[in-house]
Amino acid sequence: MRTPHVVVVMGVAGTGKTTIGPLLAARLGVPYAEGDDFHPPANIVKMSAGTPLDDADRWPWLDAIGAWAHGRTGLGGVVSSSALKRSYRDRLRAAAPGIVFVHLTGDRELIEERMARRQGHFMPTALLDSQFATLQPLQADEAGVAVDVCGTPEEITARAVAALDSPGSTSPSAP
Repeated sequence: MRTPHVVVVMGVAGTGKTTIGPLLAARLGVPYAEGDDFHPPANIVKMSAGTPLDDADRWPWLDAIGAWAHGRTGLGGVVSSSALKRSYRDRLRAAAPGIVFVHLTGDRELIEERMARRQGHFMPTALLDSQFATLQPLQADEAGVAVDVCGTPEEITARAVAALDSPGSTSPSAP
């Protein structure tokens, strides 16, 4: 990449944010931060019980991620966050205006299958429907790229790096 962006790896639960995020950070030569680590304990309890978070639950979490991203401005970094709604991404951009999103996308069946194989994660498969219902994909005026999650983690990461490095792909105002 030409400049050290802060990249937010986003998508519904089970798309591989926690797998692809560190791989992408390593490829870009920047640090990785796990978005789940920014959740207050009450959020983890709520999700573990199968209860979707509401916006009031998410604001402190998004603010913490935004503060981390702001601190990495000009230095680069990769952080995971579902960032399902435009308003959530707007909140992250307000904290760190230069961030770029990598939206991990895939069909529901593949994602559900991957979620079912996960061990030790607090997000139950039962919340996947609420995640898809909430999802608002990246819009044309949002800096970022969509990357399909078919294939190996290495293949997905390579597609993400290529998409991020493609001229004009990360900024709606690029020539």
